[in-house]
Amino acid sequence: MTDIAATAPVVVGRSLWGDAWARLKANRAAMLSLYYLVFIAVISVFGPWFVPHQYTTIYADYVRTPPSLTAYPKADMIETALNDAIKRMRVDIKEWKQDGERVTVTVTSTKPIDDRNIRYLDRSDAFDDTKIESKSPDGLEVVMSTSVKQQYFLFGTDNTGRDLLSRTLMAGRISLAIGLLAGVVAVVIGVIYGATAGFSGGKVDEIMMRIVDVLYSLPFIFFVIMLVVFFGRNFVLMFLAVGAVLWLDMARIVRGQALSIRRQEYVQAAEAMGVGHRGILLRHVIPNLLGPVVIYMTLLVPQVIILESFLSFLGLGIQEPMTSWGVLISVGAKNIGTANWLLLFPAFFLVSTLFALNFVGDGLRDALDPKDR
Repeated sequence: MTDIAATAPVVVGRSLWGDAWARLKANRAAMLSLYYLVFIAVISVFGPWFVPHQYTTIYADYVRTPPSLTAYPKADMIETALNDAIKRMRVDIKEWKQDGERVTVTVTSTKPIDDRNIRYLDRSDAFDDTKIESKSPDGLEVVMSTSVKQQYFLFGTDNTGRDLLSRTLMAGRISLAIGLLAGVVAVVIGVIYGATAGFSGGKVDEIMMRIVDVLYSLPFIFFVIMLVVFFGRNFVLMFLAVGAVLWLDMARIVRGQALSIRRQEYVQAAEAMGVGHRGILLRHVIPNLLGPVVIYMTLLVPQVIILESFLSFLGLGIQEPMTSWGVLISVGAKNIGTANWLLLFPAFFLVSTLFALNFVGDGLRDALDPKDR
């Protein structure tokens, strides 16, 4: 007779995290948001290296230029740019014509024209490779040719002539870095502090949570202003300090979870076996808190990004020439009536990223909720 137990298929169990990952993959909104966040992170980190313009380069001839899929200068802009360059030579335009990508211009003057004047055309953002084709014997008339320099501004330019695409990507790098940096600091401090208070209990818990209550009573804006005074405009140090303030909510959440975990049977069994408090805290309490911590982390990052945007809007955050989504939105809000693209593009990136983070947070909450398994 065949042994049924020997022929039965082996059932491989799944861990908590394996089951959570399977449930998260079944959530389409969360997975699409996760892929979108990865896409935003990749283009923000690597995009500024591949776009044709640096985020600090100023194009004086393209101030507040609208976004376009075709190259600049447009046909109606060539004459204006040519007149501006020739005017700096202090000569007069006799005639000019365009043949393909080359522009030929004849200039005259009451005094002999210096050959070095061609540098005024080369300095223009619209022209390049200027040459002298011919010159009259008396030097009062010169025929020059120059090529039209093709420039692409897919997101347009800002008030000083900087490419908005490169600045938006650089701003994404800064905003995401700040969100993750301050979020990690807040999570690490909050988990350690809250787990220690909740697991210790008694007077230790009482004293530690009263300290949290005192910190809650401090005006946040006043505290940020003090941080700017002490740390200056170094955004890394400032937002490390901001992250060290945002741990208060995390500490309360972790403390409540730790109070529940310390009454579980496996913790009592570890205490009966002689495991010390430090070992129980590191091997049992904190690992079982990771579910709520991961969920709160996805909600904390957008909170930090919004906070950075608010501080930059007030002038307390990132300063020029560095930029962030908050800085760009602040500038765009002042020019919404005449140059709305300065607000639309950075606002779209910020809002879509915050939506994606919230969808991922909701998906993680559903995936890690034991009641829904």
